[in-house]
Amino acid sequence: MTESDLRDWYMRYAEALNAHEFDRMDEFIDDQVLLGGQLGTRDDVVTVLKGIADAVPDIRWEVDELLIDRDGIAVRAINTGTPTKEWLGVPASGASFKIVEYAIYKVRDGRFVQMTNLHDSAEMLRQLTA
Repeated sequence: MTESDLRDWYMRYAEALNAHEFDRMDEFIDDQVLLGGQLGTRDDVVTVLKGIADAVPDIRWEVDELLIDRDGIAVRAINTGTPTKEWLGVPASGASFKIVEYAIYKVRDGRFVQMTNLHDSAEMLRQLTA
């Protein structure tokens, strides 16, 4: 994939996330994938995503910065949402969150083979309990 192709492909992935089209993840995630350094599966990722969307139906992952280097992608995203049920041990209160997420990916044969993300969980919990 060229850099332009990879950029377009990633933006389609982000669109699928935001549309909660998790059944499309086979287009983007390899059957087996390193998740934060641990071997996992696409199904593991989909299970987590479905859990987030179930608790936070308006969850959005907005790409703020996207950097590509050969088969590597680095993303700075803004995550927003309002939980409608208990999530992360916090009862739904109508409070929303807005946090920054950093994600690093490796792509092989048009699919993620490594996925790592980092976000400030403490800040998100602070916003949800304020």
